[in-house]
Amino acid sequence: MWFKNLKLYRLAPNAALTAADLEAALEPLAFRPGGSQDSQSSGWMPPREDAGLAYASHGQVLLRLHTEKKLLPATVINQASRARALQIEEQQGYKPGRKQMKEIKEQLTLELLPRAFVIAHDTHVWIDTVNGWVAIDAAATAKSDEVLGLLAKTLTPFPIVPLHVEMSPAAAMTQWLYEDEAPAGFTIDQDTELRASGESRATVRYVRQSVELEDVRKHVQAGKQCTRLALTWNDRVSFVLTENLDIKRVAPLDVLKEHQDAQAANEAEQFDADMALMCGELARLLADLVAALGGERGTR
Repeated sequence: MWFKNLKLYRLAPNAALTAADLEAALEPLAFRPGGSQDSQSSGWMPPREDAGLAYASHGQVLLRLHTEKKLLPATVINQASRARALQIEEQQGYKPGRKQMKEIKEQLTLELLPRAFVIAHDTHVWIDTVNGWVAIDAAATAKSDEVLGLLAKTLTPFPIVPLHVEMSPAAAMTQWLYEDEAPAGFTIDQDTELRASGESRATVRYVRQSVELEDVRKHVQAGKQCTRLALTWNDRVSFVLTENLDIKRVAPLDVLKEHQDAQAANEAEQFDADMALMCGELARLLADLVAALGGERGTR
């Protein structure tokens, strides 16, 4: 249930999303398996079995984008194309030209697609209608852009806006390291990345290793800034903050795992309990993180 990554956005100040409205809007773009000649298909699916496309509980909404992509490596097409080209050469007496080879590859792609392996992937979206958060569980920008693109086709007017904070994450993380003092409620963990802003882009990474204060100050004085920093919030959730305000490697700590509802009567109740725990903790974490970055720029 817990999101591993958070690409962060905000609900627009005037957005009024309800589960019923979302359900109706998502239905036209619900997932439907692609045809034999489709290389990829995607659409909305229920986040939980036997539930709707927009799963809502106490102002928190989960969405699930399901994507199926057929795996047809270029090496397979090239190998088959060479074999087909040899057959054609024997028939016509000369090698196929560039245009003919292009046509051969296109034809073979159509022939091989129905037999290609299918890779399935789910991307989840959390919408907090109480606190105005929107988070996509995606490590890559391309994946979050895919989700936002489909949401833009789904929701009119588009209710999601960028998140802006007063202090850049890189400047804030560099200050925390340089002063050897994390913001209130946070502790600095072992993974750190410092990178120069000049043409060299020289980068120093510390993995599972604490950074000595003297080393940090030398790197900062040499022009480097902190671009990734592992943090723990209130001894409850660990994560890595990046210079782009992305949150990666989110993990609930033991104190939260111990409080998960072990009395759930079935999977549905367990899903609800896990969802409530995750959404509640992440909402508080994000509020504290934005405060540590000087607050939100502009008004909502």
